Amino acid sequence: MDPRLLEAARKAMVRAHAPYSQFHVGAAILADDGNIYAGCNVENAAYPEGWCAETSAIGAMVTGGGKLIGEIAVMGSGNEFTTPCGGCRQRIAEFGMADTPVHICGPEGLRRTFRLGELLPASFGKDHLP
Repeated sequence: MDPRLLEAARKAMVRAHAPYSQFHVGAAILADDGNIYAGCNVENAAYPEGWCAETSAIGAMVTGGGKLIGEIAVMGSGNEFTTPCGGCRQRIAEFGMADTPVHICGPEGLRRTFRLGELLPASFGKDHLP
């Protein structure tokens, strides 16, 4: 894992807006353009209207001109694995491939690396559309 990802995810995590859950998450993407894009979770009092750190990082990547996710780090403030939710797995799949590394981190560092295909097997994608 690129060590810059870990640091970018950590910096994003501490900026999370999580006044309801107190669960801070940061994500950082190394994109095809060589840049790192980060994002954090942003909660909202109307719970379904918040967004995940991975979604924020993908938005930053798209806005910055990146097109593909080379690898992504997700850092949660808890003691357990903070893997991407189902919606974020699908969003990562839109810009990644089955072998895209998804690094699951905690404040102490890397906990485990999965391939996107492990987290989202038999995924739906553009190849399924006419």
